[in-house]
Amino acid sequence: MEQSKQLSSEQPLRIDIVSDVVCPWCVIGYRQLAQALEQTNTEHEIHWHPFELNPNMPSDGQNMREHIMEKYGSSKQESDASRTRLKEAGSEVGFEFNFNDDTRMHNTFNLHQLLHWANQQGRMHDLKQALFSAHFTNNRNISDNAVLADIAAEVGLDRTEALAVLEEQRFAKEVRAEEQHWQQQGIQSVPAMIFNERHLVSGAQGVENYVNILEQLATMQE
Repeated sequence: MEQSKQLSSEQPLRIDIVSDVVCPWCVIGYRQLAQALEQTNTEHEIHWHPFELNPNMPSDGQNMREHIMEKYGSSKQESDASRTRLKEAGSEVGFEFNFNDDTRMHNTFNLHQLLHWANQQGRMHDLKQALFSAHFTNNRNISDNAVLADIAAEVGLDRTEALAVLEEQRFAKEVRAEEQHWQQQGIQSVPAMIFNERHLVSGAQGVENYVNILEQLATMQE
């Protein structure tokens, strides 16, 4: 959970974000929202929740370009154009996408278990951001439990315990239950952002639109 450092007697804005680490628009959307929160000086708390883009993905993942072409019927030219758009959108919010021919798509069930564990220690937000960078910027193999444990250690979590969480599938039941909860709420695509547990905003809306949304919510709270 990320909590605002602003001090206020008012109730902070609760923001639940349902997302997946391998969803590029999830990191773009979050960063757009973060800029809007800063611009509007909005006191807030963020809660991350799991969603799997590819629950049937093999445990060792798949080449990303092959996966996108199979899933959406995209041509190589369309895939290249999409990557260019993502790089430009990422650059606008200070996030670097480094795609190459070996970039892979991953099964993220283990990542969500690791994030669930990190949340118990107040480090879920930090780990989520580190996983976004590991996957999209640094092309690390997040299908490898040892790599995931390394990333956990890099944000200050215990590496041995992280590895045990993954190998034991310690939070499989809890993650499945939470995924099902959000699906039952009608969440079928991500990012999905729920403000004050009432107002759903889907997709990466852009900084200006998020500013407008935050200002409208502030007016409603007055």
